[in-house]
Amino acid sequence: MFLAVVSYILGIFMETFIPRRGLLRYLNPGPFNKKENAFIVIMASASANSALGTEVLAVQRLYYNITPNAGASVFLLFSSQLLGYGIGGMMRGILLYPSKMLYPGVLPLLSMFDALYEGGIAARKKLRVFYFVFSAIFIWELFPEWIFPLLTGLSIFCLAVPNNAAVSRVFGGTNGNEGLGLLSICFDWQYISSGINPMTIPLKAQVSNFLGYILCMVVFVAVYYNNIWKAQNFPFLSQLLFYENGTQYNQTLILNSDYEVDPTLLAEQGLPYYSSTWIINLLSSNLGLAATFTHLLLWNWDDLCSAWSWMTLSGIKQLWANFNWKFWQADGMRKQDIDDEDIDPHYKQMLKYPDAPNSWYFVVFLLAFIVALVVIYKTNSTLPWWGFIISLLLATISILFFGALAAITGLSFIIQPFIQMIGGYLHRGKPVANMYFVLYGYNTVTQAQLLLRDLKIAQYAKLPPRAAFTAQILGTLLGAVLNFIMMNSIIDNQREILLSIQGTNIWSGQQPQMYNSQAIAWGGLSNELFAVGERYQWVPWAYLLGLFVPVPFWIIHRYWPKLRADYLYTPIIAYFIGWLCVGINSSILSYFTIAFLSQWWLRTRYPRWFAKYNYIIGAGESSQTSLGTLH
Repeated sequence: MFLAVVSYILGIFMETFIPRRGLLRYLNPGPFNKKENAFIVIMASASANSALGTEVLAVQRLYYNITPNAGASVFLLFSSQLLGYGIGGMMRGILLYPSKMLYPGVLPLLSMFDALYEGGIAARKKLRVFYFVFSAIFIWELFPEWIFPLLTGLSIFCLAVPNNAAVSRVFGGTNGNEGLGLLSICFDWQYISSGINPMTIPLKAQVSNFLGYILCMVVFVAVYYNNIWKAQNFPFLSQLLFYENGTQYNQTLILNSDYEVDPTLLAEQGLPYYSSTWIINLLSSNLGLAATFTHLLLWNWDDLCSAWSWMTLSGIKQLWANFNWKFWQADGMRKQDIDDEDIDPHYKQMLKYPDAPNSWYFVVFLLAFIVALVVIYKTNSTLPWWGFIISLLLATISILFFGALAAITGLSFIIQPFIQMIGGYLHRGKPVANMYFVLYGYNTVTQAQLLLRDLKIAQYAKLPPRAAFTAQILGTLLGAVLNFIMMNSIIDNQREILLSIQGTNIWSGQQPQMYNSQAIAWGGLSNELFAVGERYQWVPWAYLLGLFVPVPFWIIHRYWPKLRADYLYTPIIAYFIGWLCVGINSSILSYFTIAFLSQWWLRTRYPRWFAKYNYIIGAGESSQTSLGTLH
């Protein structure tokens, strides 16, 4: 959102002051418009996305004392970022064009675009609302950010008993990994909307999300105070590995010179432990991920059948016959039934523009595939070529299922534990290979979802598909270089903070810590920790159990439809049972209060007002929050 506001200001400035005559006239061909703004947002967003490849490189520097070659590192980022673009782009007909693929998270941005560029009284009213909200939040954010940081999380219980660890575990949450944030009040919009704007997610998804959070608090407290998995030996919330006595585990002491687990060294150090809340997070993630497959198969069977219709013999023949190997000659014009009610009406308006054909995305995929194969051997990743291919097959299936769920509900799942477990069983005793397996298996899914989200922005803004394709590719290549430079700078200057458990309210090493600890646990010790009969055996068992979670709800709805069991997204409920395992959690109450006020109270009591102003208010709040991070 911040990118949209800044690009709009700069665009209007350049439109006003760059001469339209003389040598500079080519830089100012006409008024700055919505399509140009959308192009800038898409390109800048692709560039600004944090590349998971930097976490692989960061873990190698922080925990293995390895500094990979700069050239190989940049090409690693290129390939890992573009593979998802190639696969996701070839799934546009399934995950982008149907009208039910709403992508609700982009609606505030498009509402702001409409207010900025459409004429008329209604647009001017929306624009005034946007400016008012933006200015009000800008002034307000000075208080929690600078003047009164306590507003980040205000807990009456913690203020009443400030030195009680038990109270902090349940009611705290202002600092990283402090507590669950029960009944804490957050006044900082930066944290309230840190992942998802609460005013955009449909009520149906919000209800399931809320149930998951309630269950999360109950389960976390029950596990900790019943000392399951020796929970009380370790911090309540943490992503690190520990010795049984609670001290931080030194993984370098169990690895040989090839960065593989040495059984003799492992016997000397003993098996590591996770904090129990982190195990619940892994377990609930697996439940939610597995439930997604069953949920979509039960409730969206027709959509999935159409998605795989190309795999029939006739479908493959048609695909082969229509594929244009001379991709540079493709005219991009599409034949589509404009009377098809399942097709997004915005997409129908885009048929007048030449498309970026599947052959373009296939070439992107092919080039990234070749570069990735070279990189995994040149960087001594220990990941074999067949492991790399399996990771891409897993990514392709995941893009279909989890991409559909994200497009419909606006909530995305982190499937890293699922990919990490598969990689751990395939490459036992090789934590570095596991990191690379996850990079290409998980990051590919994330990039595909980001590509499809940005293409939806282009579709809503009527930006030609080929312009959107160009913006995404250029932005991604530039962003990979910037990601590499920033990663090195941060590690050079904040190394000790990144290695600490809590970090600060500005810098935190939670992401590389999590990535590293899971690589050791799954990649190096999957059999010792997660196999049947071992300490954390219920984590992989959760995949099997998760497949059955949606079934009772589907049966209830089929035979007793008045009970409205279809209103619940069981994958979301299961997944969010472990969500509060990390970070600052003081914003939960404020988040759901705003969500229900927006998606229930306003939407049902004042539907016309909701349609006009809900998303423009969300845009104003999110725009300022993005700006506030630069304070």
